[in-house]
Amino acid sequence: MHVQIVLFDGFDPLDVIAPYEVLHAGGAASGGAVQVELVSAEGPRDVVSGTGGLALRATAALDPGRAGVVLVPGASGPVGEPGEVPDEEASEPTVPVLLGRTLSTPLPALLKGALDNPAMTVGAVCGGSLVLALSGLIEARPATTHHLGLDLLDATGVHAVHARVVDDGDLVTSAGVTSGLDLALHLLEREVGPRIAHAVEELFAYERRGTVWRAQGPEPTRL
Repeated sequence: MHVQIVLFDGFDPLDVIAPYEVLHAGGAASGGAVQVELVSAEGPRDVVSGTGGLALRATAALDPGRAGVVLVPGASGPVGEPGEVPDEEASEPTVPVLLGRTLSTPLPALLKGALDNPAMTVGAVCGGSLVLALSGLIEARPATTHHLGLDLLDATGVHAVHARVVDDGDLVTSAGVTSGLDLALHLLEREVGPRIAHAVEELFAYERRGTVWRAQGPEPTRL
C-alpha cells in the first residue's frame, strides 16, 4: 500500500505526523507492505504549517494515477466564530481561510483525479474532509470532520456523520485532530491486516476509539 500524505500551506502538523508514524510503523511491521511519503500539489518543496511556522518537506508531487491512498489533512489556526465571514487580510488566517485557499491551487483537480482512480482510496483527517467537500468532490457521500465543522460539511451537500471514522469504500474520513491515529490504524487493518494494526497499537500504547461507521446493516430506530 503506497500512501501519499498531502501538505498544503497552513496544514495541521498532527493531522500529518500522527498517520505518518502509524503507517510508517505498519510498513516496518509488515516487511515493507506499506510505504508512505509527503507530497504537495506543486511538487517537492518546504511547506509551512499553520502552527508556529513549523515546516515539513514534501518530497514529490501528488500523483493521482498511482494505486494506494491519498491522505488530506486539515488546517491549523484560529477557528473563528460561527458565522464569521473569513478575513483574507487577517494577520493570522483562520482555519476556514486556510482551507479555502487550497481551492485556488492545483489540489482540487488532483484530488478529483484520485477519486476517479479505481485503484485509489482518498482519506481525510479533520478539516481535510472540508477541502474535498468545498471542492465539490464528495457531495451526497457520508463523511465526517472536526465536530466544529460538521454543519459546514452538511451544508455542502455531504451526508455529515458524527463519528470518529467513516468508511465509505474509496473515501475514508476522520474527525478531530487525534483521530488521524484511528484512521491510519483502520487503514492498516483494512488493507494489510488486523495483526499488523494490533502490533502498531501495542507499539504506540494506543487503542482506537469509537466504532468505524459504514453504511451497512439495518437503519437504527430513534433512541
